[in-house]
Amino acid sequence: MANLVAIVGRPNVGKSTLFNRLTKSRQAIVSDEAGTTRDRQYGKCEWNGREFSVVDTGGWVVNSDDIFEEEIRKQVIIATEEADLVLFLVDVMNGVTDWDEDVAQILRRSKLPVILVANKTDNGTQQYYAAEFYKLGLGDPFCISAATGSGTGDLLDEVLSRLKKDTGESLEEGIPRFAVVGRPNAGKSSIINAFIGEDRNIVTEIAGTTRDSIYTRYDKFGFDFYLVDTAGIRRKNKVTEDLEFYSVMRSIRAIENSDVCILMLDATRGIEAQDMNIFQLIQKNNKSLVVVVNKWDLVEDKTQKVIDTFVSAIRQRMAPFTDFPIIFASALTKQRIFKVLETAKDVYLHRKAKIGTTKLNETMLPLIEAYPPPSIKGKYIKIKYCSQVPNTQIPSFVFYANLPQYVKEPYKRFLENKIRENWDLSGTPINVFVRQK
Repeated sequence: MANLVAIVGRPNVGKSTLFNRLTKSRQAIVSDEAGTTRDRQYGKCEWNGREFSVVDTGGWVVNSDDIFEEEIRKQVIIATEEADLVLFLVDVMNGVTDWDEDVAQILRRSKLPVILVANKTDNGTQQYYAAEFYKLGLGDPFCISAATGSGTGDLLDEVLSRLKKDTGESLEEGIPRFAVVGRPNAGKSSIINAFIGEDRNIVTEIAGTTRDSIYTRYDKFGFDFYLVDTAGIRRKNKVTEDLEFYSVMRSIRAIENSDVCILMLDATRGIEAQDMNIFQLIQKNNKSLVVVVNKWDLVEDKTQKVIDTFVSAIRQRMAPFTDFPIIFASALTKQRIFKVLETAKDVYLHRKAKIGTTKLNETMLPLIEAYPPPSIKGKYIKIKYCSQVPNTQIPSFVFYANLPQYVKEPYKRFLENKIRENWDLSGTPINVFVRQK
């Protein structure tokens, strides 16, 4: 079970700098592509062989010039509901502000482990200034400089000592885990209830603390899987209902603990920015994907043309990853909900697909010969051999070339597309590596 650490604090105390410092070991933050609006606010940190997720709450506040204190307050409350530990960042140069005292009060009430971090402590004398933060009642302030990195090692040691060790759940191996994700009111709870039904045929319910995902073992009609349900666990705070940040915080855990994500879209609303944020999380965690367009019963015009328009709009927004199934369903009328399960099961099997080396070479080498990688600086790139890497989380393929450094992204995408054309890997991401032969 991945632990979740939230960074809170007022604007300009250095939250993003600290976030980048913690996550850069894994470069979890990807490019500034369009659509990855809030992408920089979530990443993974690895320290001493343990890994946890980090969320920077700052990135979710609109117009940072005239920050709405109310908005930030909401986010602190959400962070305390969803995270396992909070890093409360304060600024040594500015001292304690009213706002810091406000937040400290929320954090003291939350009974959650909180580490008070005094940032911008760049030299010895500034450490003395940190003493005034004792009045926040949150224990010893950790003096760090997020910009230079001083003190961050001690801070990470402290974070690990306060996080619960991963307890291996007694989940049976080899049984797929499906997570139903999507923004509020897209119909997550309805579809989970439709799957499980009132005559609950549940073999086991494994619940950790309230903060963990609940695994419901589903076993009927020939399906056997765990449903990773975070939809209706924690109390919903009225303040947080419409917040984008809320649905992202909720989704992180469910996505990290699953194999296949069932992303619910609302047919009456189309695909929105918030859906894209959740899609980014699924991609970043290398999870397989089934898209369900829910509330299809409410759409009047169900002609093929409308369906095609819908499908191409979804694929366009989610490009370059477009090879995933899209199902039009209704959780309310139970229309096609078993199709959703069947498809999720197929996608899980694609995730485990093994392609024989001989077959792979027989198919791919002629295609590569017909369309070799473009030559660079008069050097010709030759790919002689390829194989699938054993025991990986998602299907991963290695192509051995004489000059791997010259094989660029577009050609790797070409190789991926050819693999997908010849083998059904729908719904699952795949890795393509080019190595020195």
